[in-house]
Amino acid sequence: MPRNYRQEYDRYQGRPEQRRNRSNRNKARRLMIKRYGRQALDNQDIDHVDGDPMNNSMENLKITTKKYNRSKH
Repeated sequence: MPRNYRQEYDRYQGRPEQRRNRSNRNKARRLMIKRYGRQALDNQDIDHVDGDPMNNSMENLKITTKKYNRSKH
């Protein structure tokens, strides 16, 4: 039986807590773009230093490589 990827996505990404988390990650990216410019973030990720994606204070955000940001968690 083939997987229904759309249904899996909707079940997981459609949950309110996932929408809130995604919204906060996007907000962090917008804050960093505003401060450093879009070119500074090309092929980069925004790292939440304390690991809390809800904490978007500038002291908690730093620009890292995608590889580093995905490997540290």
